[in-house]
Amino acid sequence: MAKPVTPARTPELRTSIGPIREPSLFPVILFLALFSCSLLAFYLSGNVWLFAATLLISVCIGMSVKIAAEWEKAVILRLGKYRGLKGPGYFWVVPFVDSVPYWIDQRVMATPFVAEQTLTKDTVPVNVDAILFWMVWDPEKAALEVENYRQAVAWTAQTALRAVVGHSMLSEILSGRDVLDKVLQDMIDKRTVPWGISVQSVEIRDVVIPEELQDAMSREAQAERERRARIILGAAETEIARNFVTAARIYDESPVALQLRAMNILHEGLKEKGGLVVTPSGVADSLNFGAMAAVAQALKENPAPPVPETPPETPPDR
Repeated sequence: MAKPVTPARTPELRTSIGPIREPSLFPVILFLALFSCSLLAFYLSGNVWLFAATLLISVCIGMSVKIAAEWEKAVILRLGKYRGLKGPGYFWVVPFVDSVPYWIDQRVMATPFVAEQTLTKDTVPVNVDAILFWMVWDPEKAALEVENYRQAVAWTAQTALRAVVGHSMLSEILSGRDVLDKVLQDMIDKRTVPWGISVQSVEIRDVVIPEELQDAMSREAQAERERRARIILGAAETEIARNFVTAARIYDESPVALQLRAMNILHEGLKEKGGLVVTPSGVADSLNFGAMAAVAQALKENPAPPVPETPPETPPDR
């Protein structure tokens, strides 16, 4: 009985509008200081209206002061309409009128994304793991043109990765990662530019293929290496055979050269092993050691006369 096929689950991207900001203590300290002043004024005067007024002023001032980090921009809305950007540093807003819905981080962000069980152009299911580096260059567009720019970037990257894998062969994915990185960067950047977001780079970190395909590729690579080794060995044997043919032709034309080569081989054997080489009488006769020794002895007893040196010519007297 065939087992039911479970459909591939699309991985959820854990994204958010931004990292959780730590509340600034400066507005709280300022509010406590003003509240203490209002209590002191009430204690000294006993006027309830003065206490209420100073308390209201303290609350308004505490709500008016905002602080943005060096890498942040605060998006200001006044009665729901875009007012502008503030930061970095401290700034003032109008209480109960102005609001800060977004704090845009302008540092380079790193967003990992994956494509699971995606079919390549040659119908091979692969899992591709990549990482995207991007940054917000226009906080106004990032806040107003898209609902959640972080999540939008993550989903755009995953969609582009699936499209690139589906239009590429497995061999291209395994050997041409740099090319795919550039293609992914261009595709994602084209979609995110209207949101005020610029893609710095895309890097494919890992490509996982099925185990049975890994075994087949391993055997194919081993067979290819053996084929190349045999080709190199055959070329070397062909060259050696060609050299042997040339040497045989030379030895056939000059028997003395063949005898000298045989004597050289015997000499090398004695020099390397340091022993005694016993040769059959037929081999010794063919080498004609006696004639060679007689020639050597004759040359030793009657050396060739030296060539007289020609005296340098003396220039004629003028």
